[in-house]
Amino acid sequence: MGTALLKATEMNQEHLLVLGAGPGGYTAAFLAADLGMKVTLVDAHPKPGGVCLHRGCIPSKALLHIAKLISETRDAKAWGLEFGEPSIDLEKLKGWKNDVVQKMSGGLAQLSKQRGINFINGHGVFRDSHTLEISGKEKVIFDHCILAVGSRPFVPELFSGLGSLVMDSTAALELNDIPPRLLVVGGGYIGLEMGSVYEALGSGVTVVEMTEGLLPGVDRDLVRPLQARLKTRFENILLNKKNDSLTITYDEFLKLNKPLNVGSVINSIID
Repeated sequence: MGTALLKATEMNQEHLLVLGAGPGGYTAAFLAADLGMKVTLVDAHPKPGGVCLHRGCIPSKALLHIAKLISETRDAKAWGLEFGEPSIDLEKLKGWKNDVVQKMSGGLAQLSKQRGINFINGHGVFRDSHTLEISGKEKVIFDHCILAVGSRPFVPELFSGLGSLVMDSTAALELNDIPPRLLVVGGGYIGLEMGSVYEALGSGVTVVEMTEGLLPGVDRDLVRPLQARLKTRFENILLNKKNDSLTITYDEFLKLNKPLNVGSVINSIID
């Protein structure tokens, strides 16, 4: 594919490049287009939406809806209405969650097209202060640029090298397995959302949070009733605690399906 150059000067329009098509990026691109600017929106995913839509907020909220339904059927026992334990089809559940994401991302793609936004799928690399190269194929020349590249999960060194035994937030949303017991490191909203989903689906959940309360930074009057409810759902909520060491049982070691890099695990013990 030959090099393509998009020159704003030829169209007498200010050309805005938005790198990252998440909620920050696509809303900025939509507003700029509505104000008459020529806009190019670039993202590594084939459709706009970013981490929030494809690997974060939206799929987690879809799964939380399922968790809420399961929890309400269990709570109904106290009201005199009793249901049997749910039969969970993980593949069908994942398919429904993915359909929700696809419909919303398709809607964003249509809104971009209606505004005349040039959406490009690829990884961008800046060649100078006004030129972006996309996946080594296309070049975009711009007047202004907004960086909205989002975030990615972080796995502490203590848990590195453990393969399928460890899930980051993205992997947790895939629902490849429902473990009998699940340790959630961090009592922020992502950890509590995933913990709530897996608890509803059958995991015994323990949350470890290094600060004195769940959801650091959130109004304590809002956190207290949530924390009280989660204490009845989770196996354990450990506050003011840090994960300083890791013990791996022999059965867990066999699940790794690869040699364990003991050097990457602090104070690890294999029983």
